[in-house]
Order: sequence, then structure tokens, then C-alpha cells
Amino acid sequence: MRLERVAAHVPADARLADIGSDHGYLPVALMRRGAIAAAVAGEVALTPLRSAERTVRENGLDQWITVRLANGLAAIEPEDGITAISICGMGGETIRDILDNGKARLSGRERLILQPNGGEQPLRQWLMENGYRILCEEVLRENRFYYEIIVAERVGPVLYTAEELYFGPLQMQARSPAFLIKWQRILRHKQQTLTSFARARQVVPEEKVQEIARQARWITELLA
Repeated sequence: MRLERVAAHVPADARLADIGSDHGYLPVALMRRGAIAAAVAGEVALTPLRSAERTVRENGLDQWITVRLANGLAAIEPEDGITAISICGMGGETIRDILDNGKARLSGRERLILQPNGGEQPLRQWLMENGYRILCEEVLRENRFYYEIIVAERVGPVLYTAEELYFGPLQMQARSPAFLIKWQRILRHKQQTLTSFARARQVVPEEKVQEIARQARWITELLA
């Protein structure tokens, strides 16, 4: 379901770079549907690279999907003419680092379709600092876990508040059921953490206590 939602945000006839492609399921599914024009599947490890090569070969798509062993955006070459980049199933900080380390490979005209497993706040911070506006966001639940999808394009200077970076500017407005349930669960966890801090025998740094207390307050206000 998660990859299906990511696929829905890839523009029609895109030239897609799927970074950390694993088995290559996303570009292969989109290519089989005739939804994209071409794709690059990038993998940093040999085992998933071989899996992706096998998936592409078994579907007879070698002509349209190139599988490359490369670290992050190093999988992209200028002649690929990439118009969309998907990075899924990693921590938000890892996705941020991939984008930051590969800045030279970005033309600024690509759509970014990102699916972080946690760490959304630092990822949104990077997008804002690099002139990317968030066009679409969603939260979905799969196998008891909550996942977020963030779609962004570079448009020039963008400014988000601290709360918008924390929750997601569009999600704060949409307030979907999955979004609200996710934050109710996180609030309970923050409250438990604060209670355990209060009971702790060793001293917890005041800065850390204040940070979690502020986040708990933000979430309480959001849910109210």
C-alpha cells in the first residue's frame, strides 16, 4: 500500500530515479502500467542490486529501466534527464543526507517523492532551506506502523514555522484520521517520557525535558 501511494505521486511520463530501489518494484510496476517513460534504479548494496536486476529482467524491461550500483544520487547521470526522484523506506535524516550529498546531481526541476520512516522534521527543514515547497503530504498506516509521504518541488524561498516543520504544513490543515491517531499515540509516549523523567534518580538535562515538554504542548494544542 505504501509503494502504491508513492506511485500515485509520480507524474505521468516521468523519467524516474528510484534511489534505494531494493527489488526495483516501484519502477517496474510504473513501467508495466505505462505510467513512466524510463527509470533508473539505484542501489548501494550488491544483494538488493541483484534483486532489482532480476525483477527488471524477468519483466523484460531492460530497455527502459537501468539498474546502477551507486551511493545515493550518484546513480543519476545528466543524460538520464530525470524529472522525478523517489527515496523510500529510510529514516528522514538518511534521506536528507542523500539529497544534501547529491545536490550537484539535482537540476532543481525534479519532483521529490519521499517516504521517510521517522525523522520527518529534519527532512522538511532541509527542503525549506533548499527552496523546496511541500506540495502534498499524507500519513498512512500499514502493519501497525505510521508512514509519511512528502512530495516537494523547488520553487524558490519557502518559510515554514517550527510547528509546520514538526507536523507537516499541509497535514496540520488536512488533519486526516490517520494523522490525528498518529499524534495521539506520540502524545501518550511524550507524556510517559516526561513522567519517567520526573521519577528518574539521575538528573535529566533540563534542555531535553523542556524540548519534550514543548513538543507535548504543541501536540496537545494541535489535537484540541
